[in-house]
Amino acid sequence: MIKYNELTNFIKKNIDIDDHDLKIVLSYFKTIKKSKNQTLLPSGKNSQVSYFVIKGCLRLFYIDEEGKDITRYIAFENQFATELVSFITNQPAQESIQAIENSELLYITHQDFRYLMEIIPKWKDFYNIYLEKAYVNNAKRLISFTTLNASERYKQLFKINPNIVKRLPNKVVASYINISQETLSRIKSKFLLKTK
Repeated sequence: MIKYNELTNFIKKNIDIDDHDLKIVLSYFKTIKKSKNQTLLPSGKNSQVSYFVIKGCLRLFYIDEEGKDITRYIAFENQFATELVSFITNQPAQESIQAIENSELLYITHQDFRYLMEIIPKWKDFYNIYLEKAYVNNAKRLISFTTLNASERYKQLFKINPNIVKRLPNKVVASYINISQETLSRIKSKFLLKTK
């Protein structure tokens, strides 16, 4: 049951749920391990699973018209990751989900997630909070792309989520803030000089 402590804490931070209902929610989550670089969801397949990261890191990414790899979302420990559009609409996913590190995960199926919303009203509250946070994060990222230059985006990322910069390869970091690896290397060099 130790693996469920992180999920328990995460749920309780977001909603006020009694122990009986929480136990029911947790019973629908199962454990899974994925190796570094393993794909959990290829684009074109329906997203029928939502993941919670116990250890490791997942990323959601897509390939644009020019064949460029764009990372849209990164989930570390104690975060959920799913291809939300597909999860909600039951349409084929436009993004892929990949483990960037060896990862231990909890997962719940779309069917079980929906069933929990029917039998536990608080789980519906949890879902609404999750959707709101996802919307806010996406909106902030889109705004940063149009209002900040490459250097400012890197500094903002380092301030808000230093794990991305410290733990992940330059290729992933660059695709997350929508700049080239060469630009990222130059920015990092200047940044390191200033912080020494």
